[in-house]
Amino acid sequence: MPEIRDINSRKDIELLVNSFYKKVLKDDIIGFIFNDVVRLNWEKHIPIMYDFWESTLFQRTIYRGNPMQIHLELNEKIPLKKVHFDQWLKIFNETVDCFFSGEKAELAKTRALSIATVMQIKIYQAEHRN
Repeated sequence: MPEIRDINSRKDIELLVNSFYKKVLKDDIIGFIFNDVVRLNWEKHIPIMYDFWESTLFQRTIYRGNPMQIHLELNEKIPLKKVHFDQWLKIFNETVDCFFSGEKAELAKTRALSIATVMQIKIYQAEHRN
């Protein structure tokens, strides 16, 4: 078992992201979204996720993308429901807690909750526009 410490570097982010997606891909509730619906190019996607979380946790402007738009488009292919976001968040928090503890670890979980919440609100608004 690795030593539990805070998220301090890109290497830590890589461990978090890689471990998280290994769990997600096997998950009964959300795995199919990544495996069957999106069919991500993992070699391309994973480094983008490293950049996203490094930008998010260390206030670096590495990531340049629009995750909201990507998820709105995904919602048109398959409705993203609260249960999907709840499971994503559960797996993310469990993964953080498995490897890390500290200020940045808590920030990662807080940001993940914010992201999931805002995405659900934006998806709801997009679905209910007249």
